[in-house]
Amino acid sequence: MDLKQLEYFVRVAELGSFTRASIVIDVAQPALSRQVRQLEVELRQNLLTRNGRGVTVTDAGKLLLAHARGILHQIERAKEDLGRMRGALAGRVAVGLPPSIAKRIAVPLTRAFRQQLPDARLAITEALSSAMQESVTAGRIDLALLYNPAPSADIDSVVILEEDLYLVGPAAQPGAEPDAQVSLREVASRPLVIPTQPNSIRMLVEAEMANIGCRPTIAMEIDGVAAILDLVIDGVGSAVLSSNAVLTAPRPEAFGIRRIVDPPLRSRLALAVSSQRPATLTQQAVLKLVREVVDQTMNGSPPPARR
Repeated sequence: MDLKQLEYFVRVAELGSFTRASIVIDVAQPALSRQVRQLEVELRQNLLTRNGRGVTVTDAGKLLLAHARGILHQIERAKEDLGRMRGALAGRVAVGLPPSIAKRIAVPLTRAFRQQLPDARLAITEALSSAMQESVTAGRIDLALLYNPAPSADIDSVVILEEDLYLVGPAAQPGAEPDAQVSLREVASRPLVIPTQPNSIRMLVEAEMANIGCRPTIAMEIDGVAAILDLVIDGVGSAVLSSNAVLTAPRPEAFGIRRIVDPPLRSRLALAVSSQRPATLTQQAVLKLVREVVDQTMNGSPPPARR
């Protein structure tokens, strides 16, 4: 097994086609196929299933794909560390962002990154916090913004933003006047459109409701803020979200929100890195940059229009 074989396998697996992969990495398709086949022979496993439409990844291939991504990423880190000896802030930094945060900060973060770190490369991944925490631990991404990260000896995190959570319904919902509030117990009695476990907001809602002796009334489980808001508008139920999640919707004015109180629900956004691998100088610069962009973009943002 060598790094070239791993890189070729990752490209083919991600693109689902030897033809597309050969074009992207500029390698003749027969040579590409031969390298991947040699990898399969060495590992004594079929990694890809070939068919007329391209390839699909086998269970063994999925396992290797997760390892290979981490290995190739660590190679990039090694190159960056060597470049650091020349005094250069260079290399690739992989950042993970929750979808609702990515909508707000991806553009200003990329703009600031290009201005301040012209010799480095930025890769942004959007995913749920639970998945990104595992990716930080595995070394597939260098740092991530996580909502309410679970305690872990493998992760160092610091809270950089706290957001109130709101009961979100259609704009015409009763009581959705400015500064309206709703108790958590009343939220528990309403049908909710809520993400599946282990979503951080879902787990926070269930834990806080359990503390006051109640549980959520779940009308629908679905992941993804956009889908949740569509179902809210369709009348399936209400949602529990931050004002930022509603603010970044295509039509924030279509929703009415009430801040949850008694007890209040607050979601904590943390900046997380691996505790097992020291951050390079470039990564330290990006950590500082992310904090600055979040502070400038998120803090003090007014809630969306209420009706």
